[in-house]
Amino acid sequence: MMIQLQLKNQVVKIDAGELVSYQMNGHQYIHQKGSPGWRSSDTEMFPIIGPTAEADFKVITPRGEAVQDQHGLLREMDYELFLQSTTEVRFQKKYMAGSRVRNMKYPEKSSQAMLFWPYDFQFEKHFVLTNKGLEITFSISGDKDMPFMLGYHPAFKLHSKNPIIHTGAQTITLAEVLAVGSRALQVPDCTEIVLKDEKELRIKTQGFKHFMLWTEVPNMVCVEPITFYPYAVDQKNLQQGFRNLKDTQEEFKVTIVPV
Repeated sequence: MMIQLQLKNQVVKIDAGELVSYQMNGHQYIHQKGSPGWRSSDTEMFPIIGPTAEADFKVITPRGEAVQDQHGLLREMDYELFLQSTTEVRFQKKYMAGSRVRNMKYPEKSSQAMLFWPYDFQFEKHFVLTNKGLEITFSISGDKDMPFMLGYHPAFKLHSKNPIIHTGAQTITLAEVLAVGSRALQVPDCTEIVLKDEKELRIKTQGFKHFMLWTEVPNMVCVEPITFYPYAVDQKNLQQGFRNLKDTQEEFKVTIVPV
C-alpha cells in the first residue's frame, strides 16, 4: 500500500516502508525504480553491512556463527505499519532469535536459501515530514549487548551531468564515486554531506559515524550513512565492525534537507 505524506510544497511517497519519492515544488530527489542503476530506492543494512560470500556467508557472534548474505537479513523481512498521519508514518519489523528468513538471492546469486541471526530484535523506521525536510529515525531494540552494524541505503536521482558531493573536509566528484565501483567510496568520520546537483540537498545524521558513496551509473548516487565501513576488514573478520546494543535500545537519525 502506497502512503503519501504532505506538508505545504513537500510530498513524500512510501511503499511498504521504502522511500520511493520525495518531491519539493515538483522536483524529484529520489531515484525512481525502473531507471538505470538500482532496482530499489532505499533499504536498510542490518545487522551487518557488506558482502559475506568470501566468508561462506557466515558471521561470527558471541552466540556462535550466523548465516547472513550481503547487507544482512533485515531487508528480506516485511515491514508492518503501526502509525500513520498526514505528516508521519511508522513501521516495524520483529525478529525472533534463530528464525529462518528466506534469502531472495537464492539460488541465482547466493548458495544460502535461508538466513538467521542468534538474537531477538525489533527494528522501527519512522518518517516525519517537517518544515525543514524529511526526518527518518531508526530505533533498534532487542537483546542487551547484541552485536550489530547499521547502514541506511537511500538512492538519489541526479539531474545534472556534473554533481558534486561536499563532506566538509573534501569535495568528491561523481567520476570518483564511479571509479570505485561496487565497493563504495568510504567517507570516514563524517555526519553531514551536501549533494550539489541541479538542486542542493543536505543529508545530516545522528548516531552514524561515517558515510559511503555508491553508484555504477551517472543518473543516481547512493549516499549511505553507516556505523562501519565493511571493506576495512576481510569478510571473515566482519565481526570487528560490530557495536553492542546499549541498554536494549538505540536510535539513529537521518535528515534530508532540500536547500
